[in-house]
Amino acid sequence: MMTDWGLFKPVLTTLALPPVPFLLLILIGARLILPRRGLGYLVLMAGVVGIWMSTCQGTAVWLQDRFISPPPALRGESLARLEQLGRKSVRPMSGAAAPAAIVVLGGGREAVSQEYGTSDLSKFSAERLRYGIWLVRRTGLPLGFSGGVGWAQLSEKGASEADIAANVALKTYGVPIRWVEGESADTRGNAALTIAMLSEQRVPEIVLVTDAFHMPRALRDFEQAARRQADLRPGSLVIKVTPAPMGFWQHEDRALFDWMPSISGSIGVRLALKECLAALLKA
Repeated sequence: MMTDWGLFKPVLTTLALPPVPFLLLILIGARLILPRRGLGYLVLMAGVVGIWMSTCQGTAVWLQDRFISPPPALRGESLARLEQLGRKSVRPMSGAAAPAAIVVLGGGREAVSQEYGTSDLSKFSAERLRYGIWLVRRTGLPLGFSGGVGWAQLSEKGASEADIAANVALKTYGVPIRWVEGESADTRGNAALTIAMLSEQRVPEIVLVTDAFHMPRALRDFEQAARRQADLRPGSLVIKVTPAPMGFWQHEDRALFDWMPSISGSIGVRLALKECLAALLKA
């Protein structure tokens, strides 16, 4: 049943997000103009304004700050604590558990990249991996990556996100990925499978890397998975999840441009509303 629902998620999400609802308002308003002129124009204009606002960077930042409310970036004392953990950690070949794991969540993949002729990471995944590797170099902690094939790409061929990331991390950055989870199809799957894997290896803390807009939902899922995993193994500790968000949306240099339609604004608003919808439905 969960698999069947998951297959419909991309379609239902698309129908619920801009511009579809506002296009529907425009059609309804146009239909109402003849029998109820005033109401028809009001509904039509609501649709037009909605489309405009749903493409503005200012709207994306407002939704991020007011509704998504991601935790702050990993800086200052929080980052210093991880650096200290890394300095105290022992070498992996000793067999001892790592004091913490930096875990990057996948954000999509290209089944076949036109440039490389093989599977590749999406821009979101690539940026998350780059930040995760920056944290690895800064702290000395080992790296993990969680990402399989999303619901919308189940029918496509190609490697999982995690396998692609392992290849990119090693060949492009010279950094090996110690934990690879490539079976999940969504954030809940990321959480359940990653927590189970790291719990088996007695890793006490996860430093979770994903985009700021995605972090509240990812953090919720990972913390819930950590508690469930601890319940399955009486006496074991609940894995601590430390958020390391990146890719925060910011205002344009000039305030006027915040309210001009843009590609980045359109993408940001859709992503923000998707997270708000997921939070409302607890999906």
